[in-house]
Amino acid sequence: MAAPPASAEAPRLPPPPAAAGDGPDQPAERSETACEDRNAESLDRLLPPVGTRRSPRRRTTSQCKSEPPLLRTSKRTIYTAGRPPWYNEHGTQSKEAFAIGLGGGSASGKTTVARMIIEALDVPWVVLLSMDSFYKVLTTQQQEQAAHNNFNFDHPDAFDFDLIVSTLKKLKQGKSVKVPVYDFTTHSRKKDWKTLYGANVIIFEGIMAFADKTLLELLDMKIFVDTDSDIRLVRRLRRDISERGRDIEGVIKQYNKFVKPAFDQYIQPTMRVADIVVPWGSGNTVAIDLIVQHMHSQLEERKLRWDMAALASAHQCHPLPRTLSVLKSTPQVRGMHTIIRDKETSRDEFIFYSKRLMRLLIEHALSFLPFQDCVVQTPQGQDYAGKCYAGKQITGVSILRAGETMEPALRAVCKDVRIGTILIQTNQLTGEPELHYLRLPKDISDDHVILMDCTVSTGAAAMMAVRVLLDHDVPEDKIFLLSLLMAEMGVHSVAYAFPRVRIITTAVDKRVNDLFRIIPGIGNFGDRYFGTDAAPDGSDEEEVACTS
Repeated sequence: MAAPPASAEAPRLPPPPAAAGDGPDQPAERSETACEDRNAESLDRLLPPVGTRRSPRRRTTSQCKSEPPLLRTSKRTIYTAGRPPWYNEHGTQSKEAFAIGLGGGSASGKTTVARMIIEALDVPWVVLLSMDSFYKVLTTQQQEQAAHNNFNFDHPDAFDFDLIVSTLKKLKQGKSVKVPVYDFTTHSRKKDWKTLYGANVIIFEGIMAFADKTLLELLDMKIFVDTDSDIRLVRRLRRDISERGRDIEGVIKQYNKFVKPAFDQYIQPTMRVADIVVPWGSGNTVAIDLIVQHMHSQLEERKLRWDMAALASAHQCHPLPRTLSVLKSTPQVRGMHTIIRDKETSRDEFIFYSKRLMRLLIEHALSFLPFQDCVVQTPQGQDYAGKCYAGKQITGVSILRAGETMEPALRAVCKDVRIGTILIQTNQLTGEPELHYLRLPKDISDDHVILMDCTVSTGAAAMMAVRVLLDHDVPEDKIFLLSLLMAEMGVHSVAYAFPRVRIITTAVDKRVNDLFRIIPGIGNFGDRYFGTDAAPDGSDEEEVACTS
């Protein structure tokens, strides 16, 4: 693996007034003012004093009223701002995620810089991808060498670049990916891989981040973190001894034999291909602020704006699609609709008859699953030519909160069904749906998925949920969208974007009003079912929330 060819030197941002020492792969919380003469410092002076902490940077903007779109716990930060649509009315991704590459020597503070960028960027749905996850699987001989610090982990051949490139490509395309988890103590990949999804911004960091030409082409911005070699050595000593169970002699041996030569031969030359060089890493807050400003301008150019009015008028007067199936309107079905649509119906009766309709709807939907011929033997010893389900498994996914009311009916007719959830809410300022949360079962791509929401008006939330399932490799023709009540606009929107998704409902109303509410409609299903206060305008949609 050859390093990229030399090119014009990247702009070098000014160093900070004082150097800051940060442990590698840790949040930027500790700092120390360096002496003016760095050469006179001892190694101990290069280490930040224990217990000295910098206050976390305050977020200066908010996406929901006066509260910032995040929750802080003792272990992690949870971003609660929703992800706006990353696809167009055709259901396809319009622009790829913005990918930033962070390169630099071992223990230069790349991960710390990445986390500071994420904190300052104030954008939810950022994925941090570490090159450390992509070390190749070692042979038995290589394992033995690694145990004695004789294996070169700082050579390009130590990394699985094919897997890195394919993973980054899928993330940029908005797909869900599985990433290996590397155990530095045993020098091996763990059995369970982690799943990453939902990237508006991807930050990829690693010592060889710029060492592959194909990988370079996927990066929209390349940043090289330039940190003094003495500081990097001390950081590596602290990290490998305290976090990875190594002894000091082995760490120094590995550094002199592999790490330093690799930096000189493979890593430092890649500084030439960087767009920006950041001296002194995480201590250079001025440089990080400039980077964040540039990223904000790039993300603003990539922002997708939905025109809900255009979406509403796009399919007027068109016949309903063939993928739509409406439960036969028998006197019983129409009678139950009469009860649940009546504004005077009590909550108990609303729940009772809604559940009856849900059961009928799901029983009707199951008839569209694939079945194959099979023969069983009766207790009388006779053969019976019947049918059996031809798929692997059925999974239900509810669009919170109203969609979860359909889960008991699904469980009642599908034994051992798996359940996933997606939280999608409408942003009252933009009118766009926003993805706030999802939890899907493993290996959902092999299943037939029953997607549940009680009402579909514009189809915007349903489209987003379908797009999430497609991003997790669920085939379009294996998705069944179920709803008690739909507007024609919503039916057309979903069918136009995803023509192979089966749409199943108990009734379709003709119109939506200027606020995109179903007419005559059923009101806000969630409020009527759960007994919560309705929105002042009688909205069919869920209110946007600041936390999830």
